[in-house]
Amino acid sequence: MATKKRSQTALTSAIEDRAPENLGLHIRELRSERRWSLSELSSRSGIAASTLSKVENDTLSLTYDRLMMVARGFGLSLSEFLAPRGDAGASSQGMARISWARRGSGERVVTGAYKSDYLCGNLRQKRMIPLLTEVRARTLEEFGPLLRHEGEEFVFVLEGRVEVNTEFYAPEVLEKGEGVYIDSRQGHAYLNASDDVSIILSVNSETPKDHLITD
Repeated sequence: MATKKRSQTALTSAIEDRAPENLGLHIRELRSERRWSLSELSSRSGIAASTLSKVENDTLSLTYDRLMMVARGFGLSLSEFLAPRGDAGASSQGMARISWARRGSGERVVTGAYKSDYLCGNLRQKRMIPLLTEVRARTLEEFGPLLRHEGEEFVFVLEGRVEVNTEFYAPEVLEKGEGVYIDSRQGHAYLNASDDVSIILSVNSETPKDHLITD
């Protein structure tokens, strides 16, 4: 019984954990602007109202695939959803667009499996989502269900060693300075295979908000 309870806790923490300081407030403000209830956002995003309530109260966070679901619920791309509000440069168009990924910058999202900084968030409607991520989970049980979402992604190991688990291929370990490119629609998980900290740089393709995987 105790083992089952620990397993369920691990699965939950892998999906949702402590939220960043402003994610809950950000979602609440977007809801308020639209005069939506939690139930309305739940219906549009496919995420339970109780879960959204915990996110807004800074007791839970969301993984990449669920952030995409929330963004879709608001009718936004993920880059639009994560972009700082009121940023004059956020709507810049054409070839003049630029955004610097300075040390310590980024919108931080922390889960049981990952601690990620979403970089260059001031640009909306990006075709790529760059992330700098500390890989925390060391086992699939600790990680929880494999992640699936539309698009493709490239992952490159900056520090440590990372085990790449995918739905259709045998696990492979990447050493520092190695990377992998995958179709994100297959289930996938990155695990820390090092005795120390493992850090990856990943670039995920931004996908049309009408074509996100929600199950």
